[in-house]
Amino acid sequence: MFYGKTGRGKTHLATALGMLAVERGRSVRFRQTAELVLQLGKAKRDGALDSLLKDLARADLIILDEFGYVPFDIDGARLLYQIIAGSYERRSIIFTTNIESGKWGTIFADDKLAAAIIDRIVHHGRLIEFTGPSRRVSQALMFGKTDNQ
Repeated sequence: MFYGKTGRGKTHLATALGMLAVERGRSVRFRQTAELVLQLGKAKRDGALDSLLKDLARADLIILDEFGYVPFDIDGARLLYQIIAGSYERRSIIFTTNIESGKWGTIFADDKLAAAIIDRIVHHGRLIEFTGPSRRVSQALMFGKTDNQ
């Protein structure tokens, strides 16, 4: 779990690790978490959920970007739980989030489901905090960009 404020390099590092995994012959799936939850909901409604779950299950690494950026309704949280529980001790998942670990429960519509998801994420996982100044702001300042441009 990569967490920290916006612009600290979480997605950049997750993407680099994904590319390294691909270079080493591993299968990787990268998804914005909110987008994935929407895809899962649509697949469920269209009767294609099994196909989408099988595709994700074939991956050696799943990268879920912007975890919790948009709160999940109960159906979305349950579908995301299927991905996390199905990956538990089978494949790696990298999460990126702006939300501090103590506030992850606020993402989900159900406290028990939130506890189950968080338990699986942190059991074998590492929490890595990204600190320091925003890289985007630093780059903008370096190139002389301001809010007025």
